[in-house]
Amino acid sequence: MYIPKHFLESDADALAAFIDEHSFGTLVTLADGRPFASHVPFLYEPRERLLHAHVARANPASTHIAAAPEVLVMFQGPHGYISPTWYTQCGVPTWNYTAVHVYGTVRIIDDLDSKERHVKQLAARYERGSPQPWVPSFDPKQLHGIVGLEIRVNAIEGKLKLSQNRSAADRAGVVAALEARGTDNDTALARLVEAAGRKSS
Repeated sequence: MYIPKHFLESDADALAAFIDEHSFGTLVTLADGRPFASHVPFLYEPRERLLHAHVARANPASTHIAAAPEVLVMFQGPHGYISPTWYTQCGVPTWNYTAVHVYGTVRIIDDLDSKERHVKQLAARYERGSPQPWVPSFDPKQLHGIVGLEIRVNAIEGKLKLSQNRSAADRAGVVAALEARGTDNDTALARLVEAAGRKSS
């Protein structure tokens, strides 16, 4: 991923928090030299530098791994169009966005105990805060329908493109315009632009 210095995020804790918050990622495997994308939720263990996920057994991604175990996982946060009319100084249209790329080596996890543990951990993570959380209770035979994935992280790249290269006045204009649009995504992006401005000042 192309990352100019002022958009680089390299703090390990910040990257781990980003992955946790935006954990529905895109797994890219290779099939005969061609990329193949699977969209799945992940759990990240930063101390062990491991990503955990699973795919349906019928998903071709599980067969790609034996021939090409090196994979890319992409996580994306808030993003949006930025108009130059929001600046006090001249500029051009651009797009603000947040993304983390993880490069790693994957191995198949296909024993029932490990897969059951993974499903329970996923449920605990995503049922958190629910007034009536689902308590995993299923026929273990159902686990035959999925294949577990464990990705050993080799490198992580973080890019937070949040108007850090613009003046404080221009960033204020971006924040105001995003807030005026009022969507959840634009409001979240506005907060990130504000935080990036404080960090860079």
